[in-house]
Amino acid sequence: MRLPRTGRGRLPLALLLVAAVTVFTATVPLLRDWFDLRVYHGTVDSWVHHGGRIYDYLVPGTTYGFTYPPFAAVVMLPMALLELPAAVVVALLLNLAALAVVVRVLAGRDWRRHGWFGCVLGLCALAVFEPLRDTFSFGQVNVVLLALVLTDAWLLATGRERWAGYGIGLAAAIKLTPAVFIGLLLLARRRRAAGVATAVALGATALAAWVTPDASRFYWTRALWDTTRIGRPEYVSNQSLQGVLARLGEPDRAVWAVAVLLVLGVWAWRASRAVAAEEWITAFALTGLTACLISPVTWVHHLVWLLPSFAVLIRAGHPRTAGALYAVLCTSVVWLWSGDPSGIDGFLGSNAYVWITLGLLLWLPVGQLPAARPVPSRSTTETSPAPSAAAAATSPASAQPGPSSADAATAAADTGSETGSGPGRGLARSASSEPTGSTRPAAANPQSNSARASS
Repeated sequence: MRLPRTGRGRLPLALLLVAAVTVFTATVPLLRDWFDLRVYHGTVDSWVHHGGRIYDYLVPGTTYGFTYPPFAAVVMLPMALLELPAAVVVALLLNLAALAVVVRVLAGRDWRRHGWFGCVLGLCALAVFEPLRDTFSFGQVNVVLLALVLTDAWLLATGRERWAGYGIGLAAAIKLTPAVFIGLLLLARRRRAAGVATAVALGATALAAWVTPDASRFYWTRALWDTTRIGRPEYVSNQSLQGVLARLGEPDRAVWAVAVLLVLGVWAWRASRAVAAEEWITAFALTGLTACLISPVTWVHHLVWLLPSFAVLIRAGHPRTAGALYAVLCTSVVWLWSGDPSGIDGFLGSNAYVWITLGLLLWLPVGQLPAARPVPSRSTTETSPAPSAAAAATSPASAQPGPSSADAATAAADTGSETGSGPGRGLARSASSEPTGSTRPAAANPQSNSARASS
């Protein structure tokens, strides 16, 4: 079946898709009633207006409160000036802006070739992606953190390395998981960027300690190590290695530690290859996959970190694989086993998103992204535009793998940092209470039935 080629033929299809997606998102997955945003807003409001302490606040009627580092609360201080409805609007706009940054970095300039119809198709696909729709519905910060980290990927890929590191540092100070990207910078021997990221993270943490010393002392000495604040690790929304082991009834931390070390070994090997091929988006995608696997708790809405992997698959010429895996992550399939994850079917189904994440870490294409095409020299009297190198790097989904990394290096040297291959390849040398959308009825508590949640 071919898509219509004319605007007149595409308009009815676009309207039909938008209507179908709207109905789906409004009826099939449960809306989360901005639960995490209510945690943020209530915490800041209690802290500023009522003299409360950051980590003592609980959402009325629940046992859930703030679990991020103190710097996150400092960043959220402007919410004290807003009522909750206004905070919801601001959160939506901020998430939309962050998503635009993510799409721009992952798609490069190639998105312009697809026009309004391609944009509609892309937005519909993003709207049904379970981790993304949950991030919006919870009022979560995942997309903002992803945008900060990918901004550094874009800076490294376009030869602006001296500005790289700030996004990763800020993301790591707001939420600890992005700190793994500092490890990627060290692995890639980008010591300056790693130093900047570390300095920014430490500086932001020190600022929070100055603003609220008691909360900082409590977080780093007690709250961080109190696993009961996060939620039950066996809960089906926890799509990490520890979640798999917990659902198997394996409490031995040594087994989890061995699994984490194996994953880190695979990541170091594959990420090093991606850096050597100057494929920064691939390296960052592999690191995001690793962060989701090794984190003790990876709620489904944290899996927005898988989005760069799908961009890599499409640009490397594997659109069908990307589409199949992406479709699974739109189904909320893991929730079918939320009541009983036992048996072979439970082992496979309740951990479906973990298997996808692990499979991407093992088999995400490395060294297969299309290489840049050199821009031919021209005189100043020429008026025709030069071929777009970014368009070459971000070829359509049907594109085949490009030349070898050696050829790409030669092309990059010829074209210079500003006319390189786009964001995928580096040019610098040196209302529900569940944590994620579900088709099941809402439970009484956001993350678990017995422990505090981590948003």
